[in-house]
Amino acid sequence: MTHILNGKALAARIQKKIQTRVESLPSKPGLAILLVGEDPASHTYVQLKRKACEEVGIHFELFLYPSTQPEQTLIDKIQELNARSDIHGILVQLPLPSQNADRVIFAIDPLKDVDGFHPFNLEKLRAHQPSLVSAVALGVVRLIRESVGTDRLPPHAVIVSSPLFAQPLEILLKESGVQTVITQAEDKHLSEKTKQADLLIVAEGIPGLITKEFVKPGAILIDVGTTRTSEGLVGDVDFESVKNVASAITPVPGGVGPMTVAMLLVNILKAYEFQKKYL
Repeated sequence: MTHILNGKALAARIQKKIQTRVESLPSKPGLAILLVGEDPASHTYVQLKRKACEEVGIHFELFLYPSTQPEQTLIDKIQELNARSDIHGILVQLPLPSQNADRVIFAIDPLKDVDGFHPFNLEKLRAHQPSLVSAVALGVVRLIRESVGTDRLPPHAVIVSSPLFAQPLEILLKESGVQTVITQAEDKHLSEKTKQADLLIVAEGIPGLITKEFVKPGAILIDVGTTRTSEGLVGDVDFESVKNVASAITPVPGGVGPMTVAMLLVNILKAYEFQKKYL
């Protein structure tokens, strides 16, 4: 029987620990989020992050921009937030409508990069040095460990996503001895690659992209994709099609989403501690 990975329950346990830790701090950590455009899934995620921050006692500020907002305006706001001692984490909600995500993220002080996508943090991660690591990647790896019940992860993984998302996850998996292939939805040989995966991670935002024909029997499926439809949030994996093929699978909603939020809270505390030490 396929194991449904309950990210919501695990995230709630992590969040409770964060709340206790925040209550013991001499000052309140702060998070600022820049949200550009009207993408419904992005707005949903930001509201979940706001709610989680409020529940654990983290100060939260949201900056909303239209989809046509000039890139430089976002960079200017980030530089302003970099200088504020009461803001310990800065997050640009992705994807951006048209602005260059690499340039915008590069403007964030690496010590405040709680999404873990800044090149400086990626280099430190590769060098096994203390750094802020992608909250999504941390959440995914935690869920995988829950699914296998040990530190020994499946030997071969395929990540179907953009390189921006895949890089930190690939590094974390490599550290655990997992051979990883990165590909994208438009790959003509996608199904050939995914059918080789003991661990299949999908983050494309294309509903129903992965059906049972793409899945190796007994594989672990981690569905990061979320798209808001008239029927609610749906993932990249056709859940009904694959649930009897995979050994474990994350639901959408209730899988990776809550874990990403929980690990974001962990990163905010980590950033707070880094800044107390280095700034």
